Amino acid sequence: MNTMGRVAIVTGASRGIGRAIARGLAEDGFRLVINYRNREKEARLFAEEIRDSGGLVKTVQADLEKPEAATGLARAALEEFGQIDVLVNNAGTHLPGTRAAEVPAKEWNRILQVNLTSPFLLIQAVLPSMRARRTGAIINLSSNVVQRFPALSAPYTVSKCGLDALTRVLSKEEGMNGIRINSIAPGPIETDMLRETLDTMGPERSQAFILSVPLQRLGRPEEIAEMVRFLASDKASYITGQVFFVNGGGPGG
Repeated sequence: MNTMGRVAIVTGASRGIGRAIARGLAEDGFRLVINYRNREKEARLFAEEIRDSGGLVKTVQADLEKPEAATGLARAALEEFGQIDVLVNNAGTHLPGTRAAEVPAKEWNRILQVNLTSPFLLIQAVLPSMRARRTGAIINLSSNVVQRFPALSAPYTVSKCGLDALTRVLSKEEGMNGIRINSIAPGPIETDMLRETLDTMGPERSQAFILSVPLQRLGRPEEIAEMVRFLASDKASYITGQVFFVNGGGPGG
């Protein structure tokens, strides 16, 4: 796949989908910059695993609720490795089980900052390096909610719809610079974030939700990572501006 020696930034890589993505890219020969907010021990131990397998990785603490975190993360990647080939905007947050009319403005702003504004700022931060080399791949982690518009998830759903719109617009603006930009929209994946949502639903509703997926199971983080690995590779050289649903056929609930 000709990915040896390339450099990838993966946000929110200390656990869950981000961790699986980072591991997969390391297996493909990428040099990694992995971001974490407050799980320093998990990030450090994960980085040691990658190094023990022969990979190169730099961990960067950055709170993506803060606008300045984006430029700092891009700067760290350039200082460590001299280039940025792939950006994976994976970090995200939510507020499950709250009606739109009852979402505090502070929480609305926090979720949109992490899920939408932070990816936007990170993209702005990496574009100069990618444009200069006339190559790059940006992969945004969206969500199956952009098809379902479920109740009690307004800020999260709005943020992910915005992220897909950003993906499509930027793909048209940056294609001339050799930069590909795509989204991946996971369905229900076995993560801590999903577990929080299922807990708010209760055992009966959560089981019915899982069984509404045509494949009748939750997805695994590694199944999202495989799509990232493909989109980050030269095998996806003619793919941009797309939203890929990796969702077991899509929950019906």
